[in-house]
Amino acid sequence: MTSPTDPVELTARLIRCPSVTPEEGGALTLLALDLEAAGFRCTRVDRNGIANLFARWGEGRTLGFNGHTDVVPVGDRAAWHDDPFGGQIRNGVLYGRGATDMKSGVAAFVAAAIDFVTSRPPDGSIVIAITGDEEGRAHDGTRALLDWMAENGETIDHCLVGEPTCPENMGEMMKIGRRGSMTAYFTVRGTQGHSAYPHRALNPLPPLVRLLDRLASHRLDEGSDHFDASTLAITTIDVGNPANNVIPAEGRATVNIRFNDLHSASSLTEWIDSEVARLKAETGVDVETRIEVSGESFLTAPGEWSNLVADAVHAATGRRPEMSTSGGTSDARFIKDHCPVVEFGLVGKTMHQVDECVPVTQIEQLKAVYSEVMRRYFAR
Repeated sequence: MTSPTDPVELTARLIRCPSVTPEEGGALTLLALDLEAAGFRCTRVDRNGIANLFARWGEGRTLGFNGHTDVVPVGDRAAWHDDPFGGQIRNGVLYGRGATDMKSGVAAFVAAAIDFVTSRPPDGSIVIAITGDEEGRAHDGTRALLDWMAENGETIDHCLVGEPTCPENMGEMMKIGRRGSMTAYFTVRGTQGHSAYPHRALNPLPPLVRLLDRLASHRLDEGSDHFDASTLAITTIDVGNPANNVIPAEGRATVNIRFNDLHSASSLTEWIDSEVARLKAETGVDVETRIEVSGESFLTAPGEWSNLVADAVHAATGRRPEMSTSGGTSDARFIKDHCPVVEFGLVGKTMHQVDECVPVTQIEQLKAVYSEVMRRYFAR
């Protein structure tokens, strides 16, 4: 009988791959070698310089896992107590960039999957889809994998995303949906002039401030059955005017909206456009608006799939997870168009921080959760 695959050791090996977006850093190559040795059929799905990995074992009903091996930059390297790509363990804690977000999640699932298919081959299939573009623009990561799957007749019936989901303790929270996210960029143009003669200029800044106040003061909603209230945040106001006696010709601002299932990007764009049109009519300034949509809100309604994952988490950790839609976006926003998707992973307190780290016991617990998910899924 083969020895169990060590998820802690695999996490450390992945951390030692410097895979800062968009660099692959050897992480996907490492995973492919381990997965192929266990009988997975691995395909690199690279697009526009982004590396992605698709791995399938078996045929039939398919349990999928999605994660990423790319990481954010380390920041001030001198502020780290250990090499951010060293994968060092001190006092039962593994340190390094990606330790929490989310090389440990990838390692835990891969280790669980390898042990599962080699010790008790399931009546069905396991797919592991790993991207190198989750921390970047996300245009050529999971989207590329899903496009490739559609072109090649590859499907997943249910998917688990391994992003960190727990606020304080392992097992306390899973995600069954996410808010949508969109960003609006405004450029308000007037006429430059001398500040002593404002009547000879058309100052774009009071209209810009008025627009921002109207948007930020508007209560979008009070929340819905599964979501908190939608939010709008002003994230920057830029003029670039070094002179205190010049009325500038233009001002720029950006707002970010996180919205629940009471809205869509289209409905919110219509609201923004109406406020811009109102401002232009009132003030005579020109307003250019550009909107980028990161993803729509979505919900995997509580049911058989989410309950199976919740039961597995409870069995492995002793805690029954809250089914939440809080937090930012994840690649689940793309997968939800392909199949039902939920998320469960580590405690995320140190992700993106200096000295990012994870207790090794949490990685072992996470492997136990994923192993239990597989056992229950294929026992149905």
